[in-house]
Amino acid sequence: MSVTPSAMAELGSLAPNFDLPNVIGNENIQINKLPQNQAMVVMFICNHCPYVIYIRDKMIEVANKYLKKGVNFIAISSNDVENYPDDSPEKMRQLAKEFNFKFPYLYDESQEVAKAYRATCTPDFFIYNKNLKLAYRGQFDDARPGNQKPITGQDLSLALDALLNNNQVAALQKPSIGCNIKWK
Repeated sequence: MSVTPSAMAELGSLAPNFDLPNVIGNENIQINKLPQNQAMVVMFICNHCPYVIYIRDKMIEVANKYLKKGVNFIAISSNDVENYPDDSPEKMRQLAKEFNFKFPYLYDESQEVAKAYRATCTPDFFIYNKNLKLAYRGQFDDARPGNQKPITGQDLSLALDALLNNNQVAALQKPSIGCNIKWK
């Protein structure tokens, strides 16, 4: 496990389009065909990462809360499944069903989507406004395995609340920390 921070993509940049299979519903999802809500969260996660596992329950809770407020959530796994079989589409599907994901869980086999988003770790979070411009990138909150800080989702929630209230998202944004994406 290599501890890796977010690359911190440029705020205001447009969300790269993609066309990826959703392991939950067996349909492809294209970002430019989703409803244009107040915000969209793109989360790079995977099944086996201890940083993702550590926040997973709260991450799902926060996603469910904001889905009800009309925010789009998308989870993407871009890991090399040949060397990390726990992140295979079948295992992704099993995990999504076990934890009752109410958002798509997409498989980025080519890893081109992760590269386009400048995702570097799992978890890595990107929030786009209604115009699909990057408003937030970075951490879920300050909690990490072993640091004893509470898992709250505060950083992500504060950014979403700002967008939903038509306010500016705070300029100070901390990088996420997690396992590096497992590149081929």
